[in-house]
Amino acid sequence: MGKLVRDGIPDLIRARGAEPATRVLDGAEFDAALRDKLVEEALEVRSATGPADVLAEAADVYEVLIAVAEHLGVSLETIAEAARQKRAERGAFGERIWLESP
Repeated sequence: MGKLVRDGIPDLIRARGAEPATRVLDGAEFDAALRDKLVEEALEVRSATGPADVLAEAADVYEVLIAVAEHLGVSLETIAEAARQKRAERGAFGERIWLESP
């Protein structure tokens, strides 16, 4: 089973002397693969140890988010505005509130 990878990964594999099997995804496949990749990268943030590792994994989440925005035909500013609206309506996470029960 394959996975969505960054554009430069096949070249890195070739530089190691191997020939990767690749294909280009159609729109629906790419949409699903981006969503899967976002979950994969978020789980890597969760399992990261130490601030440098968390930062590196968060950068991967950010890169996938850029791809999601481009795929949807929106800007990161559009996503940021949606986040600002949610923050205004529901708040952020600055108070570290843990909900024990609804």
